[in-house]
Amino acid sequence: MNGRTFGWFVAPSVVMMLVFIAFPLVFVFVQSFHATQSVFETVKVESCTPGFLGQVCKTEERTRPKLDAAGRPMTETSFIGLAAYRTVLQPDAVWAALAPGGGGWDAVMAVDFYRALRFTLTFTLVTLPAVIGLGLLIALAVNTMARSLRGPLIFVSLMPFIVTPVIGALSIRWLFMGDGILTAALRWMTGSHISMFAQGWTIEVLMLVYRVWHVAPFAFVVFYAALQTVSQDALEAALIDGASRFERLRYVVIPHLKPLIVFVALIHLMDAYRVFDEVVGFSSEAHRISLQFLTFNLLTPDQAGNRAVTRASASAMLTMVGVIVLLVPILLRTWREQRGRA
Repeated sequence: MNGRTFGWFVAPSVVMMLVFIAFPLVFVFVQSFHATQSVFETVKVESCTPGFLGQVCKTEERTRPKLDAAGRPMTETSFIGLAAYRTVLQPDAVWAALAPGGGGWDAVMAVDFYRALRFTLTFTLVTLPAVIGLGLLIALAVNTMARSLRGPLIFVSLMPFIVTPVIGALSIRWLFMGDGILTAALRWMTGSHISMFAQGWTIEVLMLVYRVWHVAPFAFVVFYAALQTVSQDALEAALIDGASRFERLRYVVIPHLKPLIVFVALIHLMDAYRVFDEVVGFSSEAHRISLQFLTFNLLTPDQAGNRAVTRASASAMLTMVGVIVLLVPILLRTWREQRGRA
């Protein structure tokens, strides 16, 4: 494929990425350093009491939004520097919490950003090895089964991945809410009423289990496809040399799957760090929130219809920084390995 053909081939993808990813990201970055506020003006308003002979009039000053020629409220945008980031990160509150007698870790977790960051990192780093391990285990199990059983097992294994994330989270929540089937089963087995949504740690465990259950089929499909290309000659040579099943898995199969393990890890890190569906589906806002939900919450209009757009932009950029920090070590290691092979 020559350069011109390749350029026409990738041009649509590049244009879509620029329009829907790059340009919005630059706009959000710029927006995080600017604040847009309504312009108000002070006017004198005369009001009179009812009556003819005893009418009393008074003049008072009132503040109201200033309108332009078209009758729309006027706004002005000003550069505020890092003020939005300081508002989100609250460094003064953190230093005060870490000082002697300042409350320590509990005081830091009272700040929404750090509470969301703690849950997001836990959610990402706990589910990553579980998804890869479970996906690989299912792939190995299916690959060793009789061909007549592979089709139904693959179908059953892919079912969680087909379910819409929010719908799946709501289904799990309903199973444990109130008189749900699983709640009734736990009450029957333990003899006591167990409320899975009364405390934060139980909700977090449910969200972790749900994410692994939902995403593991994706890893399974990738690994199962790769297992079909494992060198049978290498496996037979290892078998002749007396290698056990675990040794064949460690020294033949895993090295063959390593590029795809890195691929699944990258995809999962990017997706899990932006966790949002589970927070909404399990209604965990009172106990657990994520960075993505924090940005959404800042963009939700308050009772007056105002939205914290600047703070939401800062929160979104901090989320992006977190994704980059998680991905860079893996990308650098992969690049060095590829460069060493070249």
